[in-house]
Amino acid sequence: MGTLSAILLAEKDIEVVLWGRSDERIETLARDRENKRYLPGHPLPDSLRFTSDPQALNDPQLIVSAVPCQHMRSVWTRFKGHIPAGAAVVSVAKGIEVNTLLSPTNIIVDCLGPLPVACLSGPSIAPEVAAHKPATVVVASKDASVAGMIQACFATKYFRVYSSEDLVGVELAGAVKNVIAIAAGIADGIEAGDNAKASLVTRGLVEITRLGMALGASVHTFSGLAGVGDLVTTAISKISRNRSAGERIGRGVPVDEVLASTPSVIEGVPTTRSVLELAARHGVEMPIVSGVASVLFDGVSPSDAIDALMMRPLHGE
Repeated sequence: MGTLSAILLAEKDIEVVLWGRSDERIETLARDRENKRYLPGHPLPDSLRFTSDPQALNDPQLIVSAVPCQHMRSVWTRFKGHIPAGAAVVSVAKGIEVNTLLSPTNIIVDCLGPLPVACLSGPSIAPEVAAHKPATVVVASKDASVAGMIQACFATKYFRVYSSEDLVGVELAGAVKNVIAIAAGIADGIEAGDNAKASLVTRGLVEITRLGMALGASVHTFSGLAGVGDLVTTAISKISRNRSAGERIGRGVPVDEVLASTPSVIEGVPTTRSVLELAARHGVEMPIVSGVASVLFDGVSPSDAIDALMMRPLHGE
């Protein structure tokens, strides 16, 4: 998503510098003009520049944070003192930090101190957007002017951007949908059928909404792009990392092997622990998330986890 954001902004004649922590990786990107590991087949614009120098963030008006959630703190700590006054940061990462239970934008503020932050989220599978296939997302910030500025920067004829002030709800929906997508993938892996998958997605959205409301989010967020929109895409896409990981687990591949053999980060796995802890803290029941946790961490078979969900006490919807 970081590479996609760089491409999208550069295509709009916005001056963009792509930062990476590895000198070798940055040199490879600059030489190949393509991210062959994460976004192959999509050339990088000639105007795009590359750096691994933290001081490169001394000047920008807008910083896009695409660091995976569980690695954000180690990266953003390096930039303390390098962020110019008035610069805004928009996160495109999705997750909840283990132990602190902080969202991506809250991690950034925790590392750098108060500054304008926002979150860009929604159904936006990167290779499709890079191919200029139409997608629609939402940018959320507690500051409407910040959301409007980012909205204007990212919007194109193939990438429509709505705005929201519900930063809590948008970030939470993006995080928890990865857990539900793992459940959907597990259902695919054991060939549980379309009815089962639809049930997991629908009831999963109920769980996401339930937790969001407990945290003070707007209920409307979860019926929008950041909620049901992103959840549906992640649960059905063949290239969704979390759904694909769940499918392999459903087919019997050990969790550790799935994680080790996947080049990108499967955010839904550590997020599962964080969501359960957050739910317990707020007294929110999340049986599907609990079922995913039992498969990922407790050795429960996918079939037994689904049986446990189906045999829960009956009640009204």
